[in-house]
This record gives sequence, structure tokens and C-alpha cells, in this order.
Amino acid sequence: MSIDFEKLKKIACDVRIDIIKETYHAGSGHPGGSLSAADILTVLYFHEMNIDPNDPKMEGRDKFVLSKGHATPVLYATLAHRGFFSNEELITFRKLGSMLQGHPDMKKVPGVEMSTGSLGQGFSSSVGMAMANKLNQSPARIYALLGDGELQEGIIWEAAMASAHYKLDNLTAIIDWNGLQIDGKNDEVMTVTPIDEKFKSFGFHVINIDGHNMKEIVNALMEARETKGKPTAIIAKTSKGKGVCFMEDNAGWHGKAPNDEEAKSAVTELGGEW
Repeated sequence: MSIDFEKLKKIACDVRIDIIKETYHAGSGHPGGSLSAADILTVLYFHEMNIDPNDPKMEGRDKFVLSKGHATPVLYATLAHRGFFSNEELITFRKLGSMLQGHPDMKKVPGVEMSTGSLGQGFSSSVGMAMANKLNQSPARIYALLGDGELQEGIIWEAAMASAHYKLDNLTAIIDWNGLQIDGKNDEVMTVTPIDEKFKSFGFHVINIDGHNMKEIVNALMEARETKGKPTAIIAKTSKGKGVCFMEDNAGWHGKAPNDEEAKSAVTELGGEW
């Protein structure tokens, strides 16, 4: 099947523009780790996953869980562009009465499969979903996006141990490895490297990729589908704040909204209109 990579890149760029607009209008949120994950979610939702925006609860669908639940701007923007709800909803992000809360709510937002926020628990839920699919003999797959700082949570490794023990080859963990967390560099706060060797030691098939290279993302997801008898961990090397020069690789943009001038500059740099 021919893949239009230029189209995927354009969608990812549009998602990034909406991440800026969401956090700007909210006056809060997490732009840095949302921008770093835009290419990954674009490939998942517009190429990889078996989903139907017109039937969010479709039987046999693939499921995505945002384990780093604070990165909702990228999830909401991707869901809106995929057609789960109107793009007009995005500017209500974090507003009183909006369905688009700071962390995803599976009871309010079409397309959200699990309410997450407490780091580590989203991945654990993904393991449960994958086990359920195995018991139900469903061919559907489960995808979880983890932050690299999130790997400091012990529950991650309990879930990883169970994933391998139950041979959950229908589960793919994708680690957004941008090297930064709210307090600075991972290696200075609590080192998580070597990430690939850790997951290998827990029984995962491990793939290392450039998390901003669409072809590498597509190929890694294909390899994960073809891997049998063990879960897969895709270690995606990314840049926090990707696409916005003054945000890139800057931990200060983990949880800070842009002001008027910054938002306009970011959207313009991304090729959008302010």
C-alpha cells in the first residue's frame, strides 16, 4: 500500500498548530511533550490503527492510551483532525464546562479509551486491555504512549513484567524519549537510560527510531505487528517542543502556555495563520 508521507507530515504540522492554539487559549497546559509526540500520533491515527470516528465504540477497534496523560493537547488535536469531534472544540481546552479537560476523560471525549493522568497507570490499563483482547481472541491491537520521565514510576515495570509474562504481542508501548521532564533533564533528575536495554531485560522486542521520521514510525509499527510471542517497545527519540524553535529541547515549556507574541510566532513558524 502506497503511503502519502507528505500528507502525514502536513497533518502533523496542523496538529502542532492546534497544540499551540489550545494551550494559548487555555492559558495553561503542556505544549512541550505534546509537540514531541505529534508525528507518532499522526501515524497511529491516520495510517496504523483500525478505528472509525463515526463509531468510536466500534467492536474490534484498535485502542490508544495516552499514558503520559498531561499531553492532552496532542491527543485532542489529533482526534479532532481525525473527525471524532469538531476542531472548534479545541479552543475550549481546559475551560470550565468543556469536555476537553487537562487530562483525558473517557466518559466525555469521543475516542478517548482511558482516563489517565497519574503517571504509569495508563500503561497498566493498556496491559489489561491487551490481556482482555487475548482472552476474547480479538485481533485488535493496543498502543500506549509513555513519557520517558514516566519510566521513573515503579508501576511501569510491574506492567512491563506482566506484559512479557502473558506474551502480549498485541501490545505496543511507544516511549516519547525527549530527554526532559518538568524538573529538567531525565539524566539529572533520575536517569532512565538505557531505556532499550531495560525493556529488553523485561522480555520486550525493542525497536529504536527517530520519533520525527514518519517512515521509521510506520516501519516500526509494522515490525511490532509482525512480532509474535512478546510485546514490543518502540523507543522514539524526539525533541521536546518539536517544530517551534524557542520551545525545542527546553524543559521550561513542559507545562507553560505561550503568551500572545509567543503563540503568534510559533503558529507562523509552523506555517499557520494567527
